[in-house]
Amino acid sequence: MSVSSTAAAVPSLGAKLAAEGFGTFLLVFGGVGTALFASKHFTDPGANSAVYVAIALAFGLALLVAFYAFAPLSGGHFNPAVTLGAAASGRIPWRDAAPYIVSQVVGGVIASTALNLIGMFGPDAWLTTAQDAGFASNGWGPLSPGGFGMLAAIIIEVILTGFFLLVFLGVTHPERGTPFAGIAIGLTLTLIHLVSLPVDFSSVNPARSIATAIYGGVEPLSQLWVFLVFPVVGAMLAGFAYKALFDSKPID
Repeated sequence: MSVSSTAAAVPSLGAKLAAEGFGTFLLVFGGVGTALFASKHFTDPGANSAVYVAIALAFGLALLVAFYAFAPLSGGHFNPAVTLGAAASGRIPWRDAAPYIVSQVVGGVIASTALNLIGMFGPDAWLTTAQDAGFASNGWGPLSPGGFGMLAAIIIEVILTGFFLLVFLGVTHPERGTPFAGIAIGLTLTLIHLVSLPVDFSSVNPARSIATAIYGGVEPLSQLWVFLVFPVVGAMLAGFAYKALFDSKPID
């Protein structure tokens, strides 16, 4: 194989960023779209609790599809917390983190904007009702489907994002990874949503949280900081821990 053909096989940074944007779009459009169109906005969590399964599966399936489509180009993060956790583990250079995150946020915002546009042509008052209900935003207190408080949201975001990152790093490891990584990652996200949807409507992804909060009104925006900070905290702790526990070089 020639040097030129080898170099051509390596995706450019532009291709990686486009892949991250498209993948995040698919994740937000599929998962949040299901929540908006199928959930009736969770005004009655008891009556509508069965739809949690549909939303959890939608997020998991969207991630599975996005991963197999775009991970060969970018690594398949689609999530600022995953990108920062991967950098903390040494999986990607820190210099790539900022452009990845920008692409992810842009992809997510375009997806929620498309959903908002679809809602403009929905039934009478559908869009107003969706926005008044928070537009599938994350939150605690009155925004929590189960009425959980802020500390519950903080704890669950740190724990679940951390474990999500550990699974991601494990199944995508360059030497110990698996060709079924996309399935494992998608099912992990499904499980995470089954656990955390009733608590804070399940973030583990700051790009997803930003995408919905901008259309959800003042209260989701005022609570957004939790879903920017604590998924990143969980992912970075997991990234540093993975590097120390599983990727450290043995002492001769």
